[in-house]
Amino acid sequence: MVIRRHQITIISLLLGAILICSNAQANICVRDDSGAQLCIPKAAQRIIALSPGATELVYAVGAGDKLVATVSSSDYPESAKTLPRVGSYNRFDQEAILALKPDLLIGWLSGNPSEQLSQLQMLGMPIYLSELRTFEDVATSLERFGALAGTADTAKTAAAAFRHGVNTLKSRYSDAPPVGVFQQIWTNPLMTVNNEHIISEAIRICGGINVFGKLPSLTPRIDSEAILAVDPEAIIAGGMGEENRDWLTDWQRFSGLTAVRRNNLFFIPPSTIQRPTPRLLQGTTLLCEHLETARGRR
Repeated sequence: MVIRRHQITIISLLLGAILICSNAQANICVRDDSGAQLCIPKAAQRIIALSPGATELVYAVGAGDKLVATVSSSDYPESAKTLPRVGSYNRFDQEAILALKPDLLIGWLSGNPSEQLSQLQMLGMPIYLSELRTFEDVATSLERFGALAGTADTAKTAAAAFRHGVNTLKSRYSDAPPVGVFQQIWTNPLMTVNNEHIISEAIRICGGINVFGKLPSLTPRIDSEAILAVDPEAIIAGGMGEENRDWLTDWQRFSGLTAVRRNNLFFIPPSTIQRPTPRLLQGTTLLCEHLETARGRR
């Protein structure tokens, strides 16, 4: 059989198309929280997490053994404390990152320095940009990280368990009588969150109302006069550590506040409510219990 030149050309084009399709199928592609599509040729084996929350999420999808470094304050789970550090979330060491030859970086869109993230991208580093604002974002991120790390089954199980836990809390508390809540996330300067923050979703799940929810900034600065003006029924705070309740002690001097008169000053370990990880269920469960206590003190 004689194969003509134009037939050879067509066959070559078809083979090329098949090869391109095969390569595309071999890639692992997900869309990150910036809206960009990230593709890597195979499951990541050398991951660097550039925030404590991302570190927890990687462990949660069963890929902790693939983490080669993280940033300071990454303290959960216990094994995360032994990982090499490449700086802090707000200023990391790019040379240290490059020396570790990661095949996946997980950045924090609003927390990491944008210029450093851009520089790493210009150097060809595969970066997933994370920005979790809702509980569903946590579940979705678990699934995406599992896909990138080759632990999809574990990730799907973790995401399903998280969604089930959220729905259980919603069904129990979301229709309860509302409680006005002031959530303190820092003390000097005094800071809270607005309704766009994931903590506000936790408050809503528990039947609470964020008294500063309508402020324009995600984490607005306020003053004690503003607290006195809105007079919250409950004050929720973390602290400088997982067991430090000093922030709540400071409010005792404002005896005119409803939250103080009724002893509705409640502590929640900050990493369970301020980090967008599966442990949000733990922190939110405690928040719901506190607001239920506040209802009983009316």
